[in-house]
Amino acid sequence: MKVGKKYADSLKSYDHAKAYDAGEAMNLVLANAKAKFDETVELHIRLGIDPRQADQQVRGVLVLPNGTGKTKKVLVVAKGERADAAQAAGADFVGAEEMIQKIQTENWFGFDVMITTPDMMGVVGRIGRLLGPKGLMPNPKSGTVTMDVAKAVAEVKAGKVEYRLDKTAIIHCPIGKKSFGPEKLLENFNALMDAIVKAKPAAAKGQYIKSVTLASTMGPGVKVAYTKM
Repeated sequence: MKVGKKYADSLKSYDHAKAYDAGEAMNLVLANAKAKFDETVELHIRLGIDPRQADQQVRGVLVLPNGTGKTKKVLVVAKGERADAAQAAGADFVGAEEMIQKIQTENWFGFDVMITTPDMMGVVGRIGRLLGPKGLMPNPKSGTVTMDVAKAVAEVKAGKVEYRLDKTAIIHCPIGKKSFGPEKLLENFNALMDAIVKAKPAAAKGQYIKSVTLASTMGPGVKVAYTKM
């Protein structure tokens, strides 16, 4: 595979077969984030469980201590007092059936997160085939189907992330921007790792955390020696 000069230079700067302690790994990732934009730092965790089994799912949400560095646009589908509360909490778009129709007829997806109240799920469900593939379908497990829409909006704006296992038993999650610096990124790293350790399914056998890797948007991955699990 052909790679760019910066990427190739980054690969030479460390031993990519070695697992580094979290602080050292973070410093290597930041040193190799050489793009002209503020790169996102991502955490990739391979788990020793079978994602095909219903009792071995790992999924949850967490408000990172220092946020994600990205401002997400929030659509709230609600009526009456809930709609007013969402507006006051800073939702970018608020509405009911007319928002569903806008998505359906105009193929409009000018938002990153959809939050709705349980009573509106029947309406939202009509466009599930449009929302699902884009990862936008509200879900009680991710806190996006709730009566407390104001709290949900505030959490998303504060830097809430959702972590979930993919088909290959890996969790991929952003933990902030290069500009955060190592200290804030490590706080976010530790908070997310602690949450994933606590989310270990009772049915999980053997080694739970197989590998941990940190990487920036354009940089190579650095293995982390994670000893808490």
